[in-house]
Amino acid sequence: MTRHRSHSAAFKRQVAEEFIAGETLHALSKRHDISRQLIRIWVGKFEAGALDDDVQAADLMQEYEAKIAALERLVGRQALEIELLKGALKHAPRPRSASTSVVAGPVASPSAGGVS
Repeated sequence: MTRHRSHSAAFKRQVAEEFIAGETLHALSKRHDISRQLIRIWVGKFEAGALDDDVQAADLMQEYEAKIAALERLVGRQALEIELLKGALKHAPRPRSASTSVVAGPVASPSAGGVS
């Protein structure tokens, strides 16, 4: 079974810099116990500038802003649903003779076929 580990940006930069400095993929892979393909990916990201703290912080901010926007949309929909249901409850016909409770509902009348 494969194991999934999370590595810091600093560690990824360090490994990428070691590779660029001349270390072999095989040696880095053995020493850090990570795959050569993962090292290649990190080197590509390092060369593209994606392992910079500022870039990662900006990406994280975008991700959080997208989540916040989705949550705000959800809250807005729920607020509209609540208002719609409140309005429907105000205008719903109620029997005048029976008392009702929001929690328990209508009170059962004694003549409604009790248990014998």
